[in-house]
Amino acid sequence: MIESKAPGARKDAAVHVEDRRRSQRVVIRVPVTVHVKVEGETVTFAAHTVAVNDHGAMLVTPQIIAVNTQLEITNDRTQQRVTARVTRTPPESSEGFLIPVEFISPAPGYWQISFPPKDWKPVD
Repeated sequence: MIESKAPGARKDAAVHVEDRRRSQRVVIRVPVTVHVKVEGETVTFAAHTVAVNDHGAMLVTPQIIAVNTQLEITNDRTQQRVTARVTRTPPESSEGFLIPVEFISPAPGYWQISFPPKDWKPVD
């Protein structure tokens, strides 16, 4: 759960992250290849997901990618390629940088996994 930090916000105005999501998130490691333009040159490197959904993923990459940067992601298992953008400033982790991305255009089935139903909630 996250709470609003707005001045004067009430504690009961807290919003559940799961209620804001457009689709269910699945924790899964999928190997991907990231293609991003840096100073006019395409840089390609190996990465992997830590979580995916119908609208994007959280990637772990060896280098930071700035917020709003457009990139292409190749699913190494299927060789399908999709265009995405970085949605927030990536934090660093022990594995690398956690890069939150969303697809530019809908890409249903890109991850080729079955997601839980939209009304599914984990047991507390």
